[in-house]
Amino acid sequence: MFLRYESFREYIRYYPVNTTILVLCVAVHVGFAVAAVVYDVPADILKRLFGGFVKIPSEGVIPEYWRYVSSAFMHADFGHLLFNGFAIFVFAPPLERALGRFRYAVLFLFSAVMGNIFTNFYADNVFSLGASGAVYGIFGAYVYYMLFRRKALDPQSKKTIQTILIIGIVYSVVVREINFYAHLGGFVGGLILNALYTRFLQGRYR
Repeated sequence: MFLRYESFREYIRYYPVNTTILVLCVAVHVGFAVAAVVYDVPADILKRLFGGFVKIPSEGVIPEYWRYVSSAFMHADFGHLLFNGFAIFVFAPPLERALGRFRYAVLFLFSAVMGNIFTNFYADNVFSLGASGAVYGIFGAYVYYMLFRRKALDPQSKKTIQTILIIGIVYSVVVREINFYAHLGGFVGGLILNALYTRFLQGRYR
């Protein structure tokens, strides 16, 4: 299920939303590098401006709500981008096909936002970057299938998701630089939204 056999053109045609997400992540990362070299604008300044999450400011100051979304397309370094990009490239396509383009796009963004909401409420002085909240939202959507729609995934795919989640949980807890709350919030968001999708579609097609 998670083995990608498509050609480059087939991948773009079959998974346009996922392709757009990957292109945006790469474009933002390259754009920051170009801005630093050509325009002498340090990447750290741009990351501080669009990354997240900074606590919602006090009354009288405009809340920086764009951080809920913009931070999902920014990464700390190339390794960070490569790790999240690989997860999106491999694991998201079946979900885009199963949910449809629009619903998948909403799930991705909703999971990213939920990751920032959890960070905002439960973490102190945390500044985070990356699509990991959305990635864990994708895993959360699969976990819903594993728990309540068991025939939706083949046994090997279930084992793959279980293994990745176990490693991810341990890694998120052990490595202090990892934003555990973003992962947790994204996971909860993906699981809940996929549950709502499933119930809505069931009622719709009865």
